[in-house]
Amino acid sequence: MRTSEQWLEHFRLNLNEKRVDWTLTPDIKDYELTNIISSLQAWQLGETSEGKNLLHASTLYAKEINDSFYPEAVKLFIKEEQKHGNNLGKYLDLINQPRIKKDWGDSLFRYIRYFNSSMELWTLSVITVESTAQLFYQSLKSATECKLLKQICTDILIDEAAHIDFQFERFLTIYRNKNKASRFFSYRFYKLFYYSTILVVWFAHKKAFKAGGNNFDKYWLKMKLKFNKTIGRFNEKKTITFKYTGHEKNINKFKISAIRVVNSQNSITNHIGSKKKNRIKLFN
Repeated sequence: MRTSEQWLEHFRLNLNEKRVDWTLTPDIKDYELTNIISSLQAWQLGETSEGKNLLHASTLYAKEINDSFYPEAVKLFIKEEQKHGNNLGKYLDLINQPRIKKDWGDSLFRYIRYFNSSMELWTLSVITVESTAQLFYQSLKSATECKLLKQICTDILIDEAAHIDFQFERFLTIYRNKNKASRFFSYRFYKLFYYSTILVVWFAHKKAFKAGGNNFDKYWLKMKLKFNKTIGRFNEKKTITFKYTGHEKNINKFKISAIRVVNSQNSITNHIGSKKKNRIKLFN
């Protein structure tokens, strides 16, 4: 796990990376645009959040754990998200499509975030949304032949992979500080929140997901795999059961081996004993 200071350095360096060639002319086809335009506009709006509530929550949390670098790292995390929104907005301008100012999905998440000052809930929601964002931008990239849009998607996907790691490491730290009973109920809430959210995202953007080759079954399977790589790792019951079962199998194997050794020793002893008796009879 990286420290907040290390993450701060990562974001500083990454913000200087230029992965999009803006000299390219956008050449998106009409049928491609029809499948993705509404989702592209909605995600562009979502990526432009100022992040004031997240920064407020991270500042309060940092005071509790005495980590002055954490809010600074969160500031740069927010800045990278805003970079995504700016790039998508610039692309919309180039293809003469409007930037929307309101979307029901974005409004819903902004409303939830507005009343949230818990770092635990923030990391949960960001990991969930970033996971769906990964699949969305992969789908968007597959749904078009436009080189410029593909580069924009690739740039975002590179950033998002690090964003999930950044949030998950913080989430793991928060989770580990809970007692056993709290972990039990928290994990179930995490799971409910995650799967409820990805359902909402599917119904809001299924046209774009399908255009990128992801029907509902593929979408659900990929999002389930993403859950297992992040939040699903908190499922201690599975881990404990697995370890216990593994040990139990080893113990059983050991018992069987031991029994075989004992039986072999008994057989050898009996065999030697019978030979000795036969020799005594011969000499008598």
